Amino acid sequence: MMLKYVLSGFVFFLVSIGLSNAQGNTDLIAVDVKKSGKKMELGQVSKITDRKGYDNQPSFINDVQLAFSSADDEGNFDIIIYNFDSRKFTNLTKTKNQNEYSPRLTDCGLYVSAVTVEENGKQRLWLYPTNFGEPELLYDDIEPVGYYDWYDNKAAMFVLGQPNTLIYPYSKDDKLTISQNVGRTIRKQPKTSVISYIEKQIEAENTKNNSYNIKGFDLEKREYLNFGQTLDSNEDFIWLDKNHLITAKGNGIFVKNYKDKNWTKIGEVNLSGYGNVSRMAYSKKQKKLIVVMDRIEH
Repeated sequence: MMLKYVLSGFVFFLVSIGLSNAQGNTDLIAVDVKKSGKKMELGQVSKITDRKGYDNQPSFINDVQLAFSSADDEGNFDIIIYNFDSRKFTNLTKTKNQNEYSPRLTDCGLYVSAVTVEENGKQRLWLYPTNFGEPELLYDDIEPVGYYDWYDNKAAMFVLGQPNTLIYPYSKDDKLTISQNVGRTIRKQPKTSVISYIEKQIEAENTKNNSYNIKGFDLEKREYLNFGQTLDSNEDFIWLDKNHLITAKGNGIFVKNYKDKNWTKIGEVNLSGYGNVSRMAYSKKQKKLIVVMDRIEH
């Protein structure tokens, strides 16, 4: 059944490197989670989206709403909001001449940010008001932006280039290059001033599967931190809380304390017609893990 996204009241690459991979058929799958202290269990699995096409890059913007990037039948990518209470979808953007990816709620809570591929091909970070006001360009001189996350009302941004760099603009005149040749996941560690990322230029030592180092940078202290290694070469991870990371391999879900070396498998997401978990989002309030899975065509 095709989803119909409509513009209604709002309750409340990627791109150069990912757009080439963004044309596959992916859906958002919700997994019930039972979490108690260090123990976490996976429960019932259900579909949020169910159609051929691209529904990807989920991000919770509050306790009941999930934002994601979705392509319509004409190949236009917009930001869609799903409400868990009403089970309805709402277009936050509906643009024909540009595409929006990687939605995040800004620190102030008044905007959903998105990497926007503009009509002229520029790829920059834009802010879309939750009250449906006019969107605003954030950094006119930083592009092409691929991925990002927020701290202190500023965005730590993966900027595409040779090599790809991670940049944090403390001010207009103080743009710090945190690292070079970084992976696609940029995530703030909860309840800290630390931005975490994958360092790709040096493969982690003594591994058979080409793992990469997961690094952190404290934006207040300007100090580097180590969070262990990726699970094989998987570049997708999120934080469950201040201490725990979660990632996937195939249909398996794995967790580790950032101080630990090894990942622990906690279960699998098994759903007929689907495979290969990639991007994820987690809501403690909803007690749900949202995963992106590939549709398997027979």
